[in-house]
Amino acid sequence: MSAPSLTGFIMKRPWLKQWMIPISKWYADAAGYRKLGLRVDDLIPEESETVMLALKRLPPKEAYDRVFRLRRAFQCSLSHQLLPKDQQTKPEEDYLYLTPIIKQIEQESRERGDLDSMVVNKKKKDKP
Repeated sequence: MSAPSLTGFIMKRPWLKQWMIPISKWYADAAGYRKLGLRVDDLIPEESETVMLALKRLPPKEAYDRVFRLRRAFQCSLSHQLLPKDQQTKPEEDYLYLTPIIKQIEQESRERGDLDSMVVNKKKKDKP
């Protein structure tokens, strides 16, 4: 899931951050997923094992809300309509709920890989 990102580079430079934030807000609005009632993490494909495990770790209410948002968006897509303004996702409601879990799972996987490849050498006893 991790892809190269310029986020760290941009966030470290205040002048660039100030210039990019309005563009990012415009882009998120132009993407149109909020008009269907979705959040940004609803757009993550479910094909990878990491995402499937993250979905299993979601709290029950968040998992139910996610399925509801996806079904409602699918229904809107089939009927070629957008949600009314009061039901669309507002920018303050569009937060990352799945990405932190995915990052945690990726970190656990890296740690597990490091521990599995670790070699333990026993000290040899010196014989007098």
